[in-house]
Amino acid sequence: MPALIHDRSRRALGPAALLLSLLFTPWALAGGEGWLEVTAEHGRMIASLPVPEGDAWCLEWNHSVAGFAVLDCYRHREGRMVLERSHLPDFAAGLDHIPGRGRQVSDGEGGYWIEAIDEPVPGNRYRLRVGSPEVNHRLLHEGQRLSLSDQAAGERVTIHLRTSAATP
Repeated sequence: MPALIHDRSRRALGPAALLLSLLFTPWALAGGEGWLEVTAEHGRMIASLPVPEGDAWCLEWNHSVAGFAVLDCYRHREGRMVLERSHLPDFAAGLDHIPGRGRQVSDGEGGYWIEAIDEPVPGNRYRLRVGSPEVNHRLLHEGQRLSLSDQAAGERVTIHLRTSAATP
């Protein structure tokens, strides 16, 4: 997965690769670009990927009761991490549309999308307790899939969009 740098590949490439990734981050940020970073509690980098203005990514996981995949999809919009839409294949436990928060539309397969949520994520970051391999939290970006559960099951991580734009 060339777009995703995670702990195993960083160890394999050694300190020089880590140094290069750190050196290129400020350069990218200076140009208005962004980086999506996933870090564990003690600063261990799990993932780092470039997300230019307008780029989208999703966090996908398997529902703990029903087992089907659920998606929350974000976009880098004007220096902000914005939750745009969610996909819910069923009205299972804890999954429903909140009136006034986006627009529910059928996915044509028995599930639904909640479109036009358009909620900026405060501080461009949120904390997540990564689920077990059965839950399998994973990042989806540009056709790549990175399992956070393979890297940090049971750990608290921070998912953070770093940009050069100031975030409130």
